[in-house]
Order: sequence, then structure tokens, then C-alpha cells
Amino acid sequence: MKKDLRQAVLARMKAMTEPEKKRADAWLTDAFLASSSYKNAKVLATYLSMPHEFDTQRLIERAFSDGKRLLVPKTYGQGRMIFVDYDPQDLQLSRFGLLEPMSEAAVDKSILDLIHVPGVAFNAAHYRIGYGGGYYDRYLADFQGATISTIYSQQEADFLPTKYDVAVKEVFVFEE
Repeated sequence: MKKDLRQAVLARMKAMTEPEKKRADAWLTDAFLASSSYKNAKVLATYLSMPHEFDTQRLIERAFSDGKRLLVPKTYGQGRMIFVDYDPQDLQLSRFGLLEPMSEAAVDKSILDLIHVPGVAFNAAHYRIGYGGGYYDRYLADFQGATISTIYSQQEADFLPTKYDVAVKEVFVFEE
């Protein structure tokens, strides 16, 4: 079920036209930056996006210009993930074909104010289906700060969460 839904939603995301995606990314970035969670955050984590995902580049640039401390994920086996300080000169391709930091200097979870959470499909209760590794659900299980996801309407889906799933606190959806 999750695998089929994941593939269907990914196909819809990849089918977006470039102008449609750019318009959605601009709207979602503005919504994220206008949120009180972003404005109040001193330390935030985001992800380095893949071409079919919400483009995090403008958000990253703005966080730096706003003086925020910005973290990005580094993954390991068995679904283990840490966040490290973002340095564009310290990146390498991961086994998943994503850019991720070479640094192993984990930042303590307790100082994070906000995590920008990626995902493939999201239901009305803000539960998400990711790429299947469980990295974010494990990390978020005891995270006390704010969580936001920025998604396209193509990512909205109806599914029941499992006992391991962790809902995102805020989800911004670009509707055509």
C-alpha cells in the first residue's frame, strides 16, 4: 500500500511543469518564511532537495541572510540520521544520490527550534509517507520543537498512519 502510494505520488510530482513548480515553490517558500515558527527559530534544519521536491534553495539563502543557524541531515544505516551545520563546501553524494554533509559533527537535538520535514505523501492529519527509510519518524519521535512541511497538492493522499509514524505540526500546501 505505502509503496504503491509513494510511486503514484512521486509520478504526479515529477509530472509538474517547470512554470507550475516554480510558482508553487515561490508560494511555499513565502508561506514558510512568514510563519511564526520560522520567525521565532534561531536554529533550523532543512533538507537539500531533489529536483521533483519543493526547492529548498531560496529558503536556505534566506535563512542565512536572516542570521539563522542552518542544519541539514546526514544519514547512516538502520534509519539513523543526525543534523549537522550546513556548509555548501562540505557536501558529497550519499548512497541515495542526495547531497549530504561530509561532517559528522552532530548538533544536539535539544537546540533545534524548527525542522523542515520532507516527505512524499501527506494525509489530512499531517502524517507523512517518506521514501521508506524511517529516518524522520525515528528522529521526530522525541523532538519537542516545531515541524513544518511544504508540499504540492499532488502530495495530498488518504492513508492510515502506522504506530511508528509521527505527524508534522504544520503543513503548507500549494493548491492550484
